[in-house]
Amino acid sequence: MPRGNQSHVTEFVILGLTTNSKKQVWLFASFLVLYMVNVVGNSVITATIWGDACLHTPTYFFLSNLSLVDICFTTVIVPRMLVNMLTQTRTILFAQCLTQMYFFVAFGITDSFLLAAMAIDCYMVICNPLHYTTAMSPRRCLLLVTASWVASHLHSLTHTLLMARLSFCGPNVIHHFFCDVQSLLMLSCSDTSVNELLAFTESSFVIMSPFIFIIISYVSLTCAVLRVPSAGARYKAFSTCGSHLTVVALFYRTIISVYIRPSSTYSVTKDCVITVIYTVVTPMLSPFIYSLRNKDMKQALRKLAKRTK
Repeated sequence: MPRGNQSHVTEFVILGLTTNSKKQVWLFASFLVLYMVNVVGNSVITATIWGDACLHTPTYFFLSNLSLVDICFTTVIVPRMLVNMLTQTRTILFAQCLTQMYFFVAFGITDSFLLAAMAIDCYMVICNPLHYTTAMSPRRCLLLVTASWVASHLHSLTHTLLMARLSFCGPNVIHHFFCDVQSLLMLSCSDTSVNELLAFTESSFVIMSPFIFIIISYVSLTCAVLRVPSAGARYKAFSTCGSHLTVVALFYRTIISVYIRPSSTYSVTKDCVITVIYTVVTPMLSPFIYSLRNKDMKQALRKLAKRTK
């Protein structure tokens, strides 16, 4: 269609999870509770790590950054969704939609990279304890975290710039509860082949590379632990990284099923449910998974509670 016959869309309508007013009441209450638990839980984890000198190690340095990213990741989506439910306002400006998409992609990829960095840390703790202090020096840990943030934001910026060059001439209804990449591509009246190619290839590489790295790390780690003669030592080694592996399984199981596939297989209902899991539920569960199975963290939380009292 010639550009001269197109009217450029300046705002979108986000349908959300449901248009039923009765369902929106309990959805509002549920998401508000989940969001508050996420923010409070991850904030407590971060404050505990930075406030306890015993936790100033590479493992907890990565965990504090992961908690911060989890707060940001959910904050990009949930507060606006709650406001939309409360005010029944479903419109969002094109620029605001792109901004939301940018930060959503950036924080999601940062999460992925940080999980890979934590896998490196687990491997070094168990398989190379004598070289751990040298290999995971403060400078290298800072470099890994900085690289995670920079790479993810560059990746997201590429997506956003390519999306900004597309034309949107109607319809302008987003069948999702936020501005997702696939949802916007489906509404464009331009040629989206470049965007789809990037989403399927480069995005697959960015998401799958850390995941494959994590798998390789854990396979090597498992092989090393199984050679240990003591059953108690094997249990302690596996329990050390059990929390991290649980979060990895929750995060990648959902995110791969949504993004590592052609856009032609996009399903509105199914994808909304899966997206809720990795954008809201998993970040909310992370602080409990990491703290409940970690003796050092539980001890530090008790210290924090005593200081607070």
